[in-house]
Amino acid sequence: EEITAHSSNVSSLVLGKSSGRLLATGGDDCRVNVWSVNKPNCIMSLTGHTTPIESLQINTNEELIVAGSQSGSIRIWDLEAAKILRTLLGHKANICSLDFHPFGSFVASGSLDTNIKLWDVRRKGCVFRYKGHTEAVRCLRFSPDGKWLASAADDHTVKLWDLAAGKIMFEFTGHTGPVNVVEFHPNEYLLASGSSDRTVRFWDLEKFQVVSCIEEEATPVRCVLFNPDGCCLYSGFQDSLRVYGWEPERCFDVVLMNWGKVADLSICNNQLIGVSFAQSTVSSFVVDLSRVTKSGSIPHGLLRDDEPLVPPTPTGSSLRRIYDRPSTSCSKPQSRVKHDSESERRSPSSEDDRDEKESKAEIQNQEDYKEIFQPKSAICRTPPRNNEPFPAPPEDEPITAKEAVKPSQAVDVQTPLPKQELVRTPDPVQRPPIASSTPLTRTEPSVIPAARNEPIGLKASDFLPAVKNQSQTELGDEEAMSQIRKGHETMCVVLTSRQKNLDAVRAVWSTGDIKARNSMDSAVAINDLSVVVDLLNIVNQKASLWKLDVCPIVLPQIEKLLQSKYESYVQTGCTSLKLILQRFLPLITDTLAAPPPVGVDITREERLHKCKLCYKQLKNISSIVKDKSGLSGRHGSTFRELHLLMAVLE
Repeated sequence: EEITAHSSNVSSLVLGKSSGRLLATGGDDCRVNVWSVNKPNCIMSLTGHTTPIESLQINTNEELIVAGSQSGSIRIWDLEAAKILRTLLGHKANICSLDFHPFGSFVASGSLDTNIKLWDVRRKGCVFRYKGHTEAVRCLRFSPDGKWLASAADDHTVKLWDLAAGKIMFEFTGHTGPVNVVEFHPNEYLLASGSSDRTVRFWDLEKFQVVSCIEEEATPVRCVLFNPDGCCLYSGFQDSLRVYGWEPERCFDVVLMNWGKVADLSICNNQLIGVSFAQSTVSSFVVDLSRVTKSGSIPHGLLRDDEPLVPPTPTGSSLRRIYDRPSTSCSKPQSRVKHDSESERRSPSSEDDRDEKESKAEIQNQEDYKEIFQPKSAICRTPPRNNEPFPAPPEDEPITAKEAVKPSQAVDVQTPLPKQELVRTPDPVQRPPIASSTPLTRTEPSVIPAARNEPIGLKASDFLPAVKNQSQTELGDEEAMSQIRKGHETMCVVLTSRQKNLDAVRAVWSTGDIKARNSMDSAVAINDLSVVVDLLNIVNQKASLWKLDVCPIVLPQIEKLLQSKYESYVQTGCTSLKLILQRFLPLITDTLAAPPPVGVDITREERLHKCKLCYKQLKNISSIVKDKSGLSGRHGSTFRELHLLMAVLE
């Protein structure tokens, strides 16, 4: 069952692995919504990010949640205290992957800038940076004993890092496509990885070699999860779940699903929960694992009612080493950051104070808050692990692949709130206005001019050697060049990624019409405003390229451009909006005002649907245009002109 999770497109989601029922979703509206799979209402909405959410992760105890954004910033919230805990800055591009350390207060982050960073949550500092990947880092996982970190990237490799030594242990090669996901075996020295090349590979972490490789004529591997006892591996493909063994390599079972591109898996009460998203909707599904074959010699195929299920074979003694989990928190990895004094560790910085003051929480139902986030038992976390299982099909009915799947209950997410607020959603009855929280006012960032002689965010002094006094000796040529080229490789990676995105859009464009060949859809799907701006600048030069089909796709992007801090983005958005209003606004208003036709007219019905979408989006944009029409100068004049064109909407 599909539910609307955000006011705009959902960009990421994650399931809590402890209870299996806590779900967090991130969207293009820059918000993180937290809810329970078996609860009808959203638990909490977290704000503070200013760009779309790219990656999410929940810690083992389900007390903390971390979110990485498109701008490279990372924010950590304390769910039980209902406040923001840390804001971490350091990456120069999208945050693609995150993971919490199983014992210590550390978070690992992987980015489009190819870097992996290890952060100390308590001291708000970067402990170490791991360099080695040449493309975006798509997945990070800490080992169960907390000593290693595995990373998967678009460069077709999986790397294993030693946290204590701060260096790479081994690089696993063999995949022929981007590696999307990596997962440690819960007990043995074994690692599994899934790739876009449609293979799942198992790696021996003692001998540093491949154990087995399973290739399917299916779709790219999107997520993997070991069974808690380690007897098998669940792999999520598009519209199917496959159960694998590795010694020897085999497929125990296949369950057909209708979950589309599944994004995450979790296990609770012998039930596997899968979640997927498409546009602004999120779907969740439940598979009864008691009806899924997890071991034995049953051949590759679907569940059949006339064949008895083979119980899982006990794991027993392993052929490989077992992880040695510490009884207390793990020792901190070697750090190049100096140790703070005791007073510094206890006293938050001024920036922490500001984050805490700007963060507010409205707990409007104390009973629900205490039940979910303040349980009496200190061991039980949200949601409680002893939740009742989801309802399964009756035992006396025939078992089919379709019956093994039960969509979860729908969840409604509340409306957007001001920045830096954490809001728990109460029952819809007698809901007080959100404005009662009185958030602190913020000064809007100044508009960055399109014509400028200096790059934004960079200082020339950062590229020159620091000179403490005039008597200091001059640097040699090599040392000066190394200072000047600092960060050059990272910038090249970001620009190369943008070029690849533009090449992909150009390839789609060259095949035919802008809408018919989905070139505009592909540009929007890349989720990079710079690519959208480049494409709109071309379309704006030739008005005949504009079609009504393109408007519902472009208008949400124009809304983002009009609110951008970059002057060039605002100019492009205004030009595109003006063309749409001049060419299509009369058609939209006339179509909506026309009486219903006699008989069935499929073409008119499709046009009416598109006009309704455009009208709704133009109404949202009109409020932005009205607010900005009071500006002075060239921008104010442009917005006043647009406001006059949109007067018919009011």
